[in-house]
Amino acid sequence: MDFNDTPEEAAFRAEARAWLEQNAEPRGPEDTARGLMGERTDPETVRRAQEWQAKKYDAGWACITWPREYGGRGGTPIQSVIWNQEEARFKTPPNIFGIGIGMAGPTIRAHGTEEQKRRYLPKMARGDEIWCQLFSEPAAGSDLAGLRTSARQEGDTWIVNGQKIWTTGAQYCHFGILVARHDPDLPKHAGLTYFIVDMRSPGIEIRPIKQINGGTGFNEVFFTDVRIPDENRLGAVGDGWRVAITTLMNERSSIGSGQSGGGGFRDLLRVARETVIDGRPALENPAVRQRLADFYVRSKGVQYTGYRTLTALSQGATPGPEASLGKLAGAVLQQEMAAFGMELEGLFGATRDRAVTPVEGSMQEIYLGMPGLRIAGGTDEVLRNIIAERVLRLPPEPRLDKTKPFREVPTGPPNA
Repeated sequence: MDFNDTPEEAAFRAEARAWLEQNAEPRGPEDTARGLMGERTDPETVRRAQEWQAKKYDAGWACITWPREYGGRGGTPIQSVIWNQEEARFKTPPNIFGIGIGMAGPTIRAHGTEEQKRRYLPKMARGDEIWCQLFSEPAAGSDLAGLRTSARQEGDTWIVNGQKIWTTGAQYCHFGILVARHDPDLPKHAGLTYFIVDMRSPGIEIRPIKQINGGTGFNEVFFTDVRIPDENRLGAVGDGWRVAITTLMNERSSIGSGQSGGGGFRDLLRVARETVIDGRPALENPAVRQRLADFYVRSKGVQYTGYRTLTALSQGATPGPEASLGKLAGAVLQQEMAAFGMELEGLFGATRDRAVTPVEGSMQEIYLGMPGLRIAGGTDEVLRNIIAERVLRLPPEPRLDKTKPFREVPTGPPNA
């Protein structure tokens, strides 16, 4: 495969780089890949992120592959790749729009009405409205179809009650995508309906969850008689599982493509330069160099595997089950690189003090934050099942609850 730019691609790259040079500060070798789910929740960070997204939108650089009528540029998948490569060279606010642009947006494009597309997509692309994902529940994470949040229809309104958990960014989001159970007498996959919910609706309570890395990016969200108009339903009644699959496949593609290892590998390489083994920089140690070479090759494998799904994403189609590969391999790789970086740091690897640790504690933050990403968007075990069944075509595990009415599915140990 030839990764050299065509003349047209080179011209696009030059145009993108020229705009970025005029509007952002270049990233230096001392800048780290910080910001894993913990430093995105303060109002100032959210404000800066929205300002940067709006600036890109106004200049025609937001959502490169989206149609122009929905706030995009109408560009090609490779132009999106080129833009992301160039933007990564500059200091920019953290991307808090991944759930909206990467997951909700493609789902609305695939299943929404024309009115829904024109109402939500342009404001999403500009960053005026930030989105979250209301899927997982305390007893329905890996088995999303086992969710129990209820949606009861009264005329043109749905009344929602229940609880969601691990909702990233709920405390600053304007809208959310919600899957709820409208009929417990149907089998669990058939009784679901998908909604767009205004996060400022009465009856919604948001409680941040304190994480091991000190961040509060995840939240619990409680719904008490929350009223959602039927015009906010996405897809047909009972079609929630099919619509949710679109979101989930885009979610795994988004997370997987973000785990290329680029930032993490750069930080690890800097640790190897700044730490010492036997009086010499660790980078000069043959064993260290061998590990670094292995990490680099694996990170490039994840990166280029992720490129395979770009065409489907850019056309609004649902990426295939192979999207699970990048998410599974990338998160594991990032955690392994961080662990090796802390090993090179020696005693300093046991502290998160940015003032004394190499690369400002980036290795520690990645190591502590990555377990959350290995759960988000499907656990390692769920992704391995998907790859085994849908990519390798191995026999599926028996599932005895798929055809039973949901209310008859056991939920815990029998009474003593």
